[in-house]
Order: sequence, then structure tokens, then C-alpha cells
Amino acid sequence: MTDFGIIKKRLLVFGANGMLGQRIIEFYSSLNAFEVLGSSIEDEPFLKNITYIKGNLSNRNEVKKIIQDFCPDFIVNAAAFTNVDLSETERETAWKINVKGVEYIAEAARAIDAHLIHISTDYIFDGKNGPYLEKDIPNPLGYYARTKLASENTLKISGIKYTILRTNVLYGVTKYGRPDFVKWVVDSLREKKQIKIVTDQINNPTFIDDLVQAINKIIELHKEGIYNIGGSDFLSRYDFTLMIADFFNLDKSLIIPIKTEELNQSARRPLKSGLITIKAQSELGYKPHSITETLEIIKKELDW
Repeated sequence: MTDFGIIKKRLLVFGANGMLGQRIIEFYSSLNAFEVLGSSIEDEPFLKNITYIKGNLSNRNEVKKIIQDFCPDFIVNAAAFTNVDLSETERETAWKINVKGVEYIAEAARAIDAHLIHISTDYIFDGKNGPYLEKDIPNPLGYYARTKLASENTLKISGIKYTILRTNVLYGVTKYGRPDFVKWVVDSLREKKQIKIVTDQINNPTFIDDLVQAINKIIELHKEGIYNIGGSDFLSRYDFTLMIADFFNLDKSLIIPIKTEELNQSARRPLKSGLITIKAQSELGYKPHSITETLEIIKKELDW
């Protein structure tokens, strides 16, 4: 039976070559109801057989042209300058991409009445009193965090339909690009390398596919506002690493516990952080997997 009546929704994904961007495009490309366009700074898409256009978020005219030409119903901004330490010195670049880029997307989205879904972070909080609710008062510690908070504030005054999804410690399967935390841990331990992992950073790591499902619910239900999206388990980065090693039967003696301050990083990190997802659970029907369940999925998908 041919469905002649279906009018496809148009979805534009900025940051198409990133971990999250790839998973969003894979998910929506499998649905007949959507026409998907990916955009990233690279000349070519990492994923094959997708509709793609190169785009620089810090170039207002490029952003405007991409959005006007495609005329999307929904835009997901999964692009960002995410190098937390480099943001301390490359401030102009971080601001151009993380703040001005969002401003340019919002300007063009307003003209066509598109709904923008923007990915933010728990780094907007200082990590003194987490985990956090959506209504808690932000207090960013570093420049990257300040740009992400500024991007949220840009949307709040933009006059467009927007949804901000705050998330933390994304992990999961991506075919291309840099490895996620789980793959890095597994590869390092299999190669018998010692890894230093902090014991004093607490989060609820977010499985990428759970975040994609949250995005899908936002689109399906046309939800606006701010939502926390995170995992079901709150634990230290060190305990997360031990769980990964246990699950894949790797040598835990190679995992060296350290404190964050020992890393002497340029930017301060929120320590006691993480995001409470009760609002997303009640309003979106968000159901995050447990870490053990996600490791099962990763093992199966990567055939480890």
C-alpha cells in the first residue's frame, strides 16, 4: 500500500559528524516520515549515503542559506566547540561557535517558524550541590561553560520555538570520529595501558541512544522549554570505569584513581554534578537504560 497522503517533516542536524549527530541522522533516516539534512564543518559527511552540506556555524550567511534553502520544520543543534580546556585560550572561537552560531540559527529559524532543539550541558552548574534540576541557578566555572549558558540565554530571548536539552558525559556507539569514553576505556585496557581516572567527578552518564529518543519525543509532542536528559545511574567517573572493566572482564589494576586537581587542567570542572530527569520522565515518557543495559547494547552492536 502506497501512502500518498504523508507529508514528510524536514529535519536539519547541525553537528552531523559528531557522536550525537551521527546517531540522530541514522535514527531519522530509517523513518519514512522524515527528510533529513546533515551539516558539519567538514567537507564530507562521515556517514555514507546521507544528504549533507558543509556549513560553518560561525558564518552567519552560511547558516542562513542552509536553513532558508532546506526550510526545516525542526533543527537539532548538536554542534559545539566542546574542548573545555582549549576554550580557556581559544575564547573567540568558542564564543563564535557556541553563542553566535546559536544566534544565527535562531535568526533563520524565526523567519520560517522552525523549532530548534539545542543541546546544552551540566557544565553550566558549578558542581557544588548536584545533581541538578532544570530550575536550579547556573554558575559556570570555565569559559566553555559560560558559552553554553550564554547560548541558552540567547534562545530565551530569541522569540522562536526552542527546546534546550541539558545532558552530561555522552557515551555510546558511533561508527566514525573519536571514540566515546567506553570504547577508550576498553581499548586502553585491552592494550594493557594504565589509565588515570578521577574519583571526585560525579555524574549520570548519558547513553546517546537515550538522548536520541528524548529528541524524538520532543519532536513528536512539540515540547518546548528546558529538559534534563541523563542516565539512571549516578556515580563517579572512576566507578563508571570499574563497571566497564568488570563487564568486559578487563584488568582493573590498570585503572589508577586520581583527584581532578592532579590533572592540572586549564578549566575547572564541576565535581558533584549530574542531572535529575524527573521532568523528562513525566512529560516525555523518558526512560533511560541502566549502565549495564547500555553496555550489553554496545557489546552486541560492536560485536565485542
